Amino acid sequence: MTHVTENLPSSTAGPLVHGGRSAAMATAFVRGGVAAGLGLGALAVLVTAAWISSPFPDSGPGGVLHTAAGLWLLAHGVDLFRTETLSGYPAPVGVAPLLIMALPVWLVHRAARDTLEPYTEVTTAGPRPSTGGAVAAVAGGYLLVAAGVVLYAASGPLPADLVSAGLWLPAVVLCAAGLGVWTAYGRPLPEQEQAAVALRSAARGVVALLGGGAALFGTSLVWHAAAAQESFDGLAGEWSGRISVVLLTVALVPNAAVWAASYGLGPGFSLGTEASATPLGLVGTAAVPHFPLLAALPSPGPGSWPHWSAVAVPLVATLVLGGCVGRSARLWTGRETALTALVGAWACGAAVTVLAAAAGGPLGSGRLSAFGPVWWQAGAAAVLWGAVVGVPVALGVRAWARRGLKPAPAPAQAPGPGTAPLAPEPVAPMAAAPDLATENAPATENAPATAPATAPAPVTAKGGRWKGRLKRGRLGWGRAAKGGAVTTAGPGTEKDDEPGFEPYDFLPAAWEPTLSPPPPLLPGQPSSVPSSDEPSGPGRAEAPETVEPPAPSA
Repeated sequence: MTHVTENLPSSTAGPLVHGGRSAAMATAFVRGGVAAGLGLGALAVLVTAAWISSPFPDSGPGGVLHTAAGLWLLAHGVDLFRTETLSGYPAPVGVAPLLIMALPVWLVHRAARDTLEPYTEVTTAGPRPSTGGAVAAVAGGYLLVAAGVVLYAASGPLPADLVSAGLWLPAVVLCAAGLGVWTAYGRPLPEQEQAAVALRSAARGVVALLGGGAALFGTSLVWHAAAAQESFDGLAGEWSGRISVVLLTVALVPNAAVWAASYGLGPGFSLGTEASATPLGLVGTAAVPHFPLLAALPSPGPGSWPHWSAVAVPLVATLVLGGCVGRSARLWTGRETALTALVGAWACGAAVTVLAAAAGGPLGSGRLSAFGPVWWQAGAAAVLWGAVVGVPVALGVRAWARRGLKPAPAPAQAPGPGTAPLAPEPVAPMAAAPDLATENAPATENAPATAPATAPAPVTAKGGRWKGRLKRGRLGWGRAAKGGAVTTAGPGTEKDDEPGFEPYDFLPAAWEPTLSPPPPLLPGQPSSVPSSDEPSGPGRAEAPETVEPPAPSA
C-alpha cells in the first residue's frame, strides 16, 4: 500500500494543502482583530485613568469609552466632529497626534510580520500563505473591528467623518500591514543598484529633515520658554490636568517637528485661513489657541536672520541625500548619478507630502479650518531642494571619490587580416661567453687577418632540419661550402667584441637527435659537415656530438 499512497495525483493532495493555507489565513485574520483590540484597549486605559483622576468629571463611563473610541479613530487620521461647542454647531477636529498614530501602525505591522515570519525559514513545514493574502487577512480582521468602532463612536461626543474614515482607515492599515510583510522578508531593496541607493538616500534625507525640524522647534521653544510656561499654567491647575496636558504635548512633538521642517523648506504652515508663517515672516492675523507648543511660533512681522537660518534644515538634509548617492556612485556615469539623486529627491518629497498631510488638519470651523503645513506645497519644496542642491552635491561627491581612480587599460585586440603582428620584446643578453675558436687557435704574432664572416645561415642535412637561427659566427664556427672550404669569423671582429653576448640567447627552436651541430673548427682544419653536392648514406661519417661550453659564473 505504500507505493500506492505515495503515487497519488496532485489533485488528491489539493484539499489538504488548501485547508492548511486556509487555517493560516484565518490565523492572520484573528491577528488583525487582536491588534485592533490591543490599540483600542490601551487608549481606553489612558482615558479612563484621566477620568478617574479628574476632580470634575463631566460624564460617566459611557462617555469615557466613546471618547476613547474617538481618539482611536483620530490616531488613524480620521477627522472627528466635536458636538459640544458653544455655538451648538459641530466643529471638525483633524490634527492627529503622530505619536499616538505610531501605536496602531506598530500593532498592525507586528501582526503582519508574525503571520509570515515563521514561513520565511527553510525548516518550516506546511503551506505558506501568499504575501497579498497575508496583508488582506490582517487588514480585514483589523478593519472589521474598526467598522464597529466607527458605529459605536457615532453616538458619542466625537463621531467620525464617514468620508475620512473610508479613506484614511484602509490606507493606514494596508500600509502598515505591507511594512510588516516587508519586514518579515528581511526588508529587501530593489535588485537594481540605483533604485536601492535612491530609496536609501531618500530615507536618510527624511530622517535628517525631521531631526533638523525637531532641533529647530526645540530651539524656538526654549527661546519662548516664558510664554510656554504661562500657557501651561493657564490650562490646568490640578496635578491630574497638568499630567493630561503634558501627555498631549508629548504626543504632538512629532507634529511640531514636521511643522518646523516645512517652515525651513520655505512654504511654512498655516495658522488659520488668514495667516501663514514662513522664514520671510508671519503674514496675517493668526488664530492660535492657548497651548504650550504653540508658544514657539514666530512673532508677527517680517523675519530676520534667526528666521532665515531655518533654511539650514533642508540644506543639511539635501547634503545628506546627495552625499549618500555620491558615495555609492563612484563607478557610475554622471548621468546615472544625477538620475539617482533626482529619484531620491522625488521619494523624499513623497514622504514629506504624507507626513505634512498627517501632521495638519482643522482644529475647528471658520478661521481654524486650515491649520498646519499645506501638504502639496511642502512636498514640492522638498523635491525642489533635492533637485537643486542634492543633484550637484551627488555629482561633486562622486567626482571627489573618483580622484584616485585610474582609467582601465584598453583590452588587447587580435590583429586583423593584413595587419602585421606585434614584434616580441627583446630579451636582455647575458654575459658574453669566451670565443672557443680564439682560445683554441695557436698563438701567432703575424697571423693574417681574416675577413669577417657573412651572415650565418641555418645548417641543413638530408634526413633532418635545423630549425631556428644559429649565430655560429660568434662561437667561431665556420660554414661549409662547396669543396669542404670553411669560412670562419676571426678573432677581434666586431661581433666577437660585442659585450654581454651569451650563446644561450639563440638556442634552436627544435632539433633532431640524429644531427648535432659541428664542433668549433681551427683555421685550416677540414670541415666535417657535408656540402649540398656530397652524397649521403650509411657510409657517410656522422658528425661528433657538440659539447656545450660551461655557463659563466654569476
